[in-house]
Amino acid sequence: MAPPTRKQFGQHWLRSEAALAEIVAAAKVEGGDRILEIGPGTGVLTRRLLPLAQSVVAVEVDRDLCKLLAQQLGAMKNFLLLQGDFLTMDVPVLLTGFPKFQQPNKVVANIPYNITGPILEKLLGTITTPNPTPFEQIVLLVQKEVAERLCASPSSRVFGALSVRVQYLADCEWICAVPAKAFQPPPKVDSAVVRITPRVFQPQAEDPRRLEVLVKLGFATKRKMLRNNLKSLVERDRLSQILEELNLNPQVRAEDLSVADWVALSHRLHHGLVNHGLGDSDDSPIEEP
Repeated sequence: MAPPTRKQFGQHWLRSEAALAEIVAAAKVEGGDRILEIGPGTGVLTRRLLPLAQSVVAVEVDRDLCKLLAQQLGAMKNFLLLQGDFLTMDVPVLLTGFPKFQQPNKVVANIPYNITGPILEKLLGTITTPNPTPFEQIVLLVQKEVAERLCASPSSRVFGALSVRVQYLADCEWICAVPAKAFQPPPKVDSAVVRITPRVFQPQAEDPRRLEVLVKLGFATKRKMLRNNLKSLVERDRLSQILEELNLNPQVRAEDLSVADWVALSHRLHHGLVNHGLGDSDDSPIEEP
């Protein structure tokens, strides 16, 4: 019997064998892979990863679950359990104390939905400061609405700032939907599996910080034309002219621009952003979904 869930940790136990199989298949785990699992819970996914991977490093915040995992999986030589909050934990530094466990090259996890945004940012970094040692692949079970935003195409109703920020840093693939009934207890939302593959976007932004500011302001008010959302940066007629030069409709909205369009626009608005003193603005983190 699965232990009781704790609401403060956003716990819902995945019970679907089909969903677990989809997650493992999407991760394409090979014998040399070193897996990082965030929130192993009762270990249902961990048990499927251990026979396939070189090692699995699992981070769990719930002390009671850590005791359970240690009892059931502690004898596995390729399993390392770290107790604590992943968001405040420096996994690379901690692993220096365990010579048998190298830095993970893949992430495979059913993450807590209430901290999806911060987890994505820690794994990927931001447009301004990408993760300097990116993972080869990240496979996550997330809220369906978030998965839709991560994988959205321009002009779709869910394409937004999160889509641009993540897609600038990685390719995002929809793997499969997972209904609420696949969990115990069932959450109030459906879920989905996504595969995120970090890579360097081409062409890169000349000034990533300014691109981040531009995206934040561009999506500040949904459904408004871009020239209205950016009027604090550049005069409307001038922006209309720039959009036409980029073969974009002057009445375009933020969600209609592709990531490449955003990069091109940031290049063209470079001097306007400098003139408005936004060159030293703070980083805009990946939004909390």
